[in-house]
Amino acid sequence: MSDRNDKAVKAVALTAATLALLGGVAGCGESKATPMDDQYSGNSGETQQSQEEQSQSSGDAGASDDSSSSDAASGKDTGNYKDGTYSVNGQYGPVGEDSIDVHFTIKDQNIETVEVIGHPFTQISKQHQTDFANAINGVVDGKPLKGLKVDKVAGASWTSDAFNKALDVVRQQASVQ
Repeated sequence: MSDRNDKAVKAVALTAATLALLGGVAGCGESKATPMDDQYSGNSGETQQSQEEQSQSSGDAGASDDSSSSDAASGKDTGNYKDGTYSVNGQYGPVGEDSIDVHFTIKDQNIETVEVIGHPFTQISKQHQTDFANAINGVVDGKPLKGLKVDKVAGASWTSDAFNKALDVVRQQASVQ
C-alpha cells in the first residue's frame, strides 16, 4: 500500500471513529433540563444521569414551598401553577458541554423574574450565554407561564432551546390541581 493510500485509510478510520463516538452520545445536540435542589447547585460536575436520578427521587425538588403535589411528582403540567422559586439546570451543545442554571420566580401564574447563570465551555458560548442572560428578562418577565416558549433570544439559539426545556420542567414542578 502506498504512503498516500495509507494516510487516506487512516483519515477515514479516524473520521469513522469520531462519528461513532458522537453518535453514541445519547441525545447528541439535544437540550436537556433537570430540576436543581437549590439555588446554589450550579454546574457541580455531576453527571446528567446523577442529576436526573436525584430529581426523580426528590419529587418536587427546586420549589421553595415545602408543600408537595402529586402532579408535580408525576411530572404532569396541569396549567395551574403554585407561586414559588424554582431552579433548573439546562444542558446543551453538540455533546452537552454547555449548561445554564435558570432560577424562576412564579407569582399569580406568571413569571415574575428569571435569573440565568451560564456555565460555558468556550468563549463563544460565554458570549452567547451573557447576551441571553442580559436579554431574557425583557422577553419573559410578567408573561404567563402556561404555554410560554421563547424564540432565539439575543442570537443564542442553543441557549434558547435549553431555556425552553427549563420552562417545561418548571411547569411540571409548579403544577397543582
